[in-house]
Amino acid sequence: MSIVVTAASGHLGRLVVQDLLRRGIAPDGTVAGARSLTAVKDLADAGVRTVVLDYDRPDTVEVAVSEGDTLVLVSGNDLANRDRQHVDVIAAARRAGAGHFVYTSGLRASDSPSPIAASHAATEDAVRNSGIPFTILRNGWYTENYQRSLPAVRASGVLLSSVADGRVASATRQDLAGAVAAVVTSDDHRGQTYELSGDVAWSYDDLAGALGEVLGRDVVHRSVPPEEHLQALTDIGVPEPMAQMAVGVDAGIRAGAFAFTNGDLARLLGRPTTPLVEGLRPLA
Repeated sequence: MSIVVTAASGHLGRLVVQDLLRRGIAPDGTVAGARSLTAVKDLADAGVRTVVLDYDRPDTVEVAVSEGDTLVLVSGNDLANRDRQHVDVIAAARRAGAGHFVYTSGLRASDSPSPIAASHAATEDAVRNSGIPFTILRNGWYTENYQRSLPAVRASGVLLSSVADGRVASATRQDLAGAVAAVVTSDDHRGQTYELSGDVAWSYDDLAGALGEVLGRDVVHRSVPPEEHLQALTDIGVPEPMAQMAVGVDAGIRAGAFAFTNGDLARLLGRPTTPLVEGLRPLA
């Protein structure tokens, strides 16, 4: 039986495969799925079996998964079609006889004030109703999401937001990949749903301080009303849809969507989660 990881060409899926190899899982016991084999050539060179796996082509899932395999479904980023894609993948996994289904969902997906997280709820229902033994991993906010902010903060010394006093318990992708690897290499987690977030729910003032440390300059946090935030972003050339999305994300943070922390991630990892400043340091 193998561990099949979808979206292995992406940030999280690739880290999951690499973590499995570090844990001593034989390369030929892992299957890395991606839309393009060229994108996972490095994994193939390491001995990992690579397959074409496309969420819009359920037949590719049936080819990739054998009876008894564990399938890790890394949630798709095509938000308009994601629910349908995920349901098709789940159905294909059931037809193929998957023995364990692991889904990377969103923090507090069933009751989150953030549409980013709440959009996972339909897939969770489909997983639970599939009849396949499952584990649901509700991933919180990635520390790496702040990489795109670094150039502007480096230039201006200002971290602009509309989060008010909202807090975020972020974790690194490596932390979250480690949780996936821990779950798929043990039989102790079937039927469980885990809320995965960092150990510390930090404020944006804390984030400004961490950015200042890694950038080597003073950084201050400036929180403004959402309307002013949107105008400031469009004034510097951010396309309107992207600016709207950024302000919407901040609204979720302001409402507490990513502040929840209960220690699940650290327990799965067997260590504390990566501190904010250490997670930001490689990005700078």
